[in-house]
Amino acid sequence: MSKDLVIVAGAGDVGSRLAALRIARGDDVIALRRRDVAAGAGVRTHRADLASGEGLSTLPRQAVSIVFCAAPDQRDEAAYRALYHDGLRRLLDVCEAPRVVFVSSTAVYAQDAGEWVDEASPALPTAFNGRVLLDAERVLAPLPGGTALRLSGLYGPGRDTLLRKARAGEPGAPRWTNRIHVQDAAAALSHLLDLRHPQPLYLGNDDLPALETQVLAWVRDAEGSPPVAPSGGPERGRRVRNARLRASGWSPAHEDYRSGYAGLLAKPGV
Repeated sequence: MSKDLVIVAGAGDVGSRLAALRIARGDDVIALRRRDVAAGAGVRTHRADLASGEGLSTLPRQAVSIVFCAAPDQRDEAAYRALYHDGLRRLLDVCEAPRVVFVSSTAVYAQDAGEWVDEASPALPTAFNGRVLLDAERVLAPLPGGTALRLSGLYGPGRDTLLRKARAGEPGAPRWTNRIHVQDAAAALSHLLDLRHPQPLYLGNDDLPALETQVLAWVRDAEGSPPVAPSGGPERGRRVRNARLRASGWSPAHEDYRSGYAGLLAKPGV
């Protein structure tokens, strides 16, 4: 019996975890990387540059699924557009699949006063990254099997910005933060590949948006550090709702920041 071919375009942290999940399910996985780096046991690597198109022409013409989860080398509009918008077009020009999942971001939303956002909320990004990602989603939109997964802030091993803030004694801001553990993000992508009739858009987040001040205070308490007086001011940010993704059958292993950060603490006490 032939295996289903899954192409993972951009096998970084999330992509490599996704590739491992699909290998465990018995798929044939090709991981696209800009450099010759191993992508995990059983994964075939293919050297290609999505931003320039180099190496794409030798990909198989047909696959069962494509997951676009690449990350740019630089944080500027030109680099984002070359990778996300133009790179997605290039990949879809050389390879066809009935299921294509594009990893986008909740950065497409501009709400900043504590509002809840979901798939029906208006996406009117003001920053270049959100605008480019929304343009890339429009490239995907005409495909019958196209799905965009807008992830919130990724965290996990090696992704410890809030931990470093807490340990430095920063009070944080009364800003709503949203996050999803990298393994839960990979599991969400794998889940979408297995859905019979996925919707064109999902939001990927854990169950509990939290104020930055709350997260930092919890980390300090869990590690036995003295409390820091929180900063004042109006609440900012937005709260991401994951109801549609959960209703499809996915659930996060780490339902909130306390579960996800517990294993990353210097002195786990919870």
